Amino acid sequence: MNIKPTILFLCAAAVLSCNVIAQAADAGVVTLTPEEMKWDTGGLAVRGISQAILIGDPAKPGPYTIRLKVPAGYKLAPHTHPDFRQITVLSGTWYTGYGEKWDAKALKALPAGSFYTEPANVPHFVEVRDETIVQVTGMGPGGRHFVNPADEQK
Repeated sequence: MNIKPTILFLCAAAVLSCNVIAQAADAGVVTLTPEEMKWDTGGLAVRGISQAILIGDPAKPGPYTIRLKVPAGYKLAPHTHPDFRQITVLSGTWYTGYGEKWDAKALKALPAGSFYTEPANVPHFVEVRDETIVQVTGMGPGGRHFVNPADEQK
């Protein structure tokens, strides 16, 4: 058995673990009740979506976690993000589909408690039928690029 690859793997894992721990330590302790979260617009929140930044800054390099509050009847045209994201549906139902064109048949209903990912640069679209809150975690800098640039103005 060749031990060198195993040792290299363990060393790499140790270095990565230290980096994650250091980043968490740099962030400091965060404890927020829902009442303490500050909701605003801007950043990842566009056209009627509110966001609360919990940790980090999606516009800057590094880890972040935000919450998005999306009103009933909201549709977000096909778009991509430059960063890989993990999303948890906290309340309501989130409908998402993948592709460069809107396709209502491709939407999957994700009720509260659901989890999904948005890989970097993969086109997807969203519909919300009742007010919905999702929590998004990623590694910035983040952003949004619409497949059809005209959708940016809608």
